[in-house]
Amino acid sequence: MHRAFIGLGGNLGDPQAAMRDALHRLDESAEVSVVAVSSLYRTPPWGKLDQPDFLNAVAELSTTLEPRALLDLCLATESQLKRVRTERWGPRVIDMDVLWFDNRSVEEAGLQVPHPRMAERAFVMVPLAEIAPNLPTAQGSAADVAAGLDKSGITVAASGENWLR
Repeated sequence: MHRAFIGLGGNLGDPQAAMRDALHRLDESAEVSVVAVSSLYRTPPWGKLDQPDFLNAVAELSTTLEPRALLDLCLATESQLKRVRTERWGPRVIDMDVLWFDNRSVEEAGLQVPHPRMAERAFVMVPLAEIAPNLPTAQGSAADVAAGLDKSGITVAASGENWLR
């Protein structure tokens, strides 16, 4: 079994429902089990600022899939939930990114693990540090990296895994 972390987010429609549905779909697959899920965070947009706030969370997975196959499953799940890719960093119903996979480094077309910009993004590192504070990154533990980031505008929308119900 492999240990992986994915980031989830969205800001169109009902992103909480989309993320809940996405995690249930992943957990229902024979190759993936959802081990832990962070609180749900309301975060200001990043990259493209003229859009609604996002909801973000991080989930820990146990999986028999390799990184590319996990990404493909995440992308297929996004598609099933009507994700349309029109603009980089733009509004979306759901977004799922493979953040970390067995402390491995993967560099392939369309896939970089660890996620190349995760240590710059409080909307990723704050929920990651909540469920895996000691997770190693190139910049230090998840908790140490999160502590050094600007968390302005980030609030807890739903604490713990309660938002999954």
